[in-house]
Amino acid sequence: MNTWTGTAAPRMITRPFHRKWLMNQADALLGFYRQAYNPAGGFFTLDKEGRSIGHTPRGTGTLRELHDTCRMTHCYAAAHLLGHPSGAAMLDHGMQFIRSHHRDPDAGGYFASVDDDGPVRADKLAYGHAFVLLAAASAGAAGHPDARWLFDDILNVIRTRFWQDVMTEQYDRNWTAPDGYRGMNSNMHTLEALLAAYDIWPDDSLRTMALAIADLFINTHARAEGWVIPEHYNTAWQIDRHYEGDPMFRPAGTTPGHALEWSRLLMQLWIIDGRKQDWMPEAARHLFQNAVTFGWASDRGAFHYTLDWDNTPLRRANYWWPVAEGVAAAHVLGSLLDDDLYEDWYRRCWRTLDARFIDHKQGGWWHEIDADGQPEECVFKGKPDIYHALQACLIPLVSPHRSMNAGLMVCPDPAGT
Repeated sequence: MNTWTGTAAPRMITRPFHRKWLMNQADALLGFYRQAYNPAGGFFTLDKEGRSIGHTPRGTGTLRELHDTCRMTHCYAAAHLLGHPSGAAMLDHGMQFIRSHHRDPDAGGYFASVDDDGPVRADKLAYGHAFVLLAAASAGAAGHPDARWLFDDILNVIRTRFWQDVMTEQYDRNWTAPDGYRGMNSNMHTLEALLAAYDIWPDDSLRTMALAIADLFINTHARAEGWVIPEHYNTAWQIDRHYEGDPMFRPAGTTPGHALEWSRLLMQLWIIDGRKQDWMPEAARHLFQNAVTFGWASDRGAFHYTLDWDNTPLRRANYWWPVAEGVAAAHVLGSLLDDDLYEDWYRRCWRTLDARFIDHKQGGWWHEIDADGQPEECVFKGKPDIYHALQACLIPLVSPHRSMNAGLMVCPDPAGT
């Protein structure tokens, strides 16, 4: 691909055509994932053509992962705020399933995965609970009547079960077998959800929790590592440099896509905290710079999934979500910091997404490309996720001072200039 991105021209986001293009892409995603509606409750996982996949081994309907249910709920809250005809029904469908199937009525908390007959994975994961909080905040932005109930319930679970200065990671159904692993990723998404909730219900305790997460993982650990974010830890919060778990959620090494996510979230936290802590924009700059310097696979026009501790590529798989996070991070940093670097990367990421990841024929986005830039299905089967793609389309259309759905809540014409 060519390297020139046209950054001498005005910022793309100021152009009416680009804003309408973003809205059109969001509309296409919402239309494609409307097919995920499962009459039995929750949502189907979709294949590359938008058909349902993912039946459970015991054959009682499709598997519903907690984070997937909550991400769909979050995204169709956005659809409702935009005025999409399917938004209210899809949002309500997700909210009902979270409460009726994912929630553990006996021990509290939320099952990691379920099918039509009940829990498949009955353990309680911090990662999934972070997305319950995000779904509650998004439902609150959209005015759903159960949003406050869900917010109060999940916040109580987080505070009483997971929170020990920051988030612990994993328990069994009855909260009696804490896992020895501690992770950054679940904490990052908890921070994301805390910021979204603070935008709807501005309780200072939410901001305090978010600050604690940012201080440990970024101001302490990432700073000490030259603005590289360690992913894996033991129970004493010592870095485990040799850990390798799930190839998607807990891979070995460091993850440039997470550095991009963090750079955006830090800027939002900086604003919510009154722009008092200068280390936050400093860290955001460094995290973004390191991600694009060491993480970008120039021969493929995408980001490497993981890097080794010397910043060399470890897993060269190229997924859609780091490029989508590059869009969101570049937009937010470009809106708040004076540097043309971010506009260059905003354009570069959209060019890659448009050329290689957006499926212009069948709908949705390809989740993985091979060495030749062609779609493949190694880790991901089909097109299971709308969350990263929709956020890439909508975050640039709302204020960088707020989370996505809170921004949509106060902006009746996000495609306007």
